[in-house]
Amino acid sequence: MTWLYAPGHRPPVVAKALASGADVVVIDLEDAVAPDRKAYARSATAELLRDPQPVPVHVRVNALSGPWARADLAAVAPAPGLSGLRLPKVSSPSDVVRVARRAVSARGGPLPLYALLETALGIERAHAVAAAHPSLRGIAIGEEDLRADLGVRDDAGLDWSRSRVVVAARAAGLAPPTQSVHPDIRDLDGLRASCARGRALGFLGRAAIHPRQLPVIERAYLPTEEEIEQAETIVKAAATTQGAQALPDGTFIDTAAVLAARRTLSLTTRP
Repeated sequence: MTWLYAPGHRPPVVAKALASGADVVVIDLEDAVAPDRKAYARSATAELLRDPQPVPVHVRVNALSGPWARADLAAVAPAPGLSGLRLPKVSSPSDVVRVARRAVSARGGPLPLYALLETALGIERAHAVAAAHPSLRGIAIGEEDLRADLGVRDDAGLDWSRSRVVVAARAAGLAPPTQSVHPDIRDLDGLRASCARGRALGFLGRAAIHPRQLPVIERAYLPTEEEIEQAETIVKAAATTQGAQALPDGTFIDTAAVLAARRTLSLTTRP
């Protein structure tokens, strides 16, 4: 539901992220780290991940086409405390396959991979990327880079790309994608409104860059009491009557409605 980024070259910030209540902490070796701090961020992250952590920890490595990714993968992939890798600027299925073949976990098995689509080419190939390898567990948009690549001037200009990624993920059998970060950590009202739009488009959860954003994201994406009650009513009705039917309030129930209700209830039992 919540994925909190923390810069790899700042261990105290990473420690705070681990205690923040985020569902996943993403240690960033890419955008948040200056070139002259890459080596330190890599070694500090590898040292931290020598031991299991209290929450799942993913690492966003540097761009696969750049000079640092190979060293990043070699340092962190075998770490016992690593739960997944986030791959930036993925534009081809071959990017995913190449990492999947190279990255082996400390237990000897494949590492879960998550591809970030941040260019026009990546969006155009979204389904091919999503279906590239069994180790790929999710795709998402890197909106700031995509915005620059497309020359988009307002938020609505990204809606087609967002929907494209949601459809591609579901068509490939992956979980719904998480929303990209909201860059203004003070603008909680804007974050709340943006999450509502993201949920309406089919996203599930969101990446964050500050702990103060986490409660807003959770409230936006977790079902309300009214939604839970309605979902329970639909599931109970479906269990007692075969085929389509209507509830006393006029709500029509069919297979799609039951699936949506079960998805809503599944969010109430997350860890």
